Amino acid sequence: VQLQASGGGLVQPGGSLRLSCAVSGRTFGRDTVAWFRQAPGMDRKYVGAIFRANRIYYADSVKGRFTISRDNARGTVYLQMDSLRPEDTAVYYCAASASVILSNLASQSAYATWGQGTLVTVSS
Repeated sequence: VQLQASGGGLVQPGGSLRLSCAVSGRTFGRDTVAWFRQAPGMDRKYVGAIFRANRIYYADSVKGRFTISRDNARGTVYLQMDSLRPEDTAVYYCAASASVILSNLASQSAYATWGQGTLVTVSS
C-alpha cells in the first residue's frame, strides 16, 4: 500500500485547512488510517485515527477542532482542521495499518506504511 499526503500550507490563526491522504495498493476499506504530526524540534505525536467500522478517535489536543473522515470510493482519508492555533504548526503524516488494535492506535510502531509529510504553518 502507498500513501500520499497533501493539502498543507500557511494559514492564519483561527483558520481552517483540509489535508488529504490518498491510499492505494490494497483494499482501502479494511485499513486503519491515522494522522500524526511533528512540530519543529519535537517528537512525532498522534493526532487521530479512523479505525475499523469507521470508528474515529482523536488526541485530546485536537478534539473538537479536527475531524477525520474517509471516502472509500476515492480511496482518501481527510483531516479537516478548524480553529487552528500556532501550536498546530507541524509536518503532518498519514499512516496505515491493516492490523493495528484499538489500544495501539497512538503508537507509531503499529503502522507499517507512512506517507510523506505535508507542512502546516499557522501564523499571522
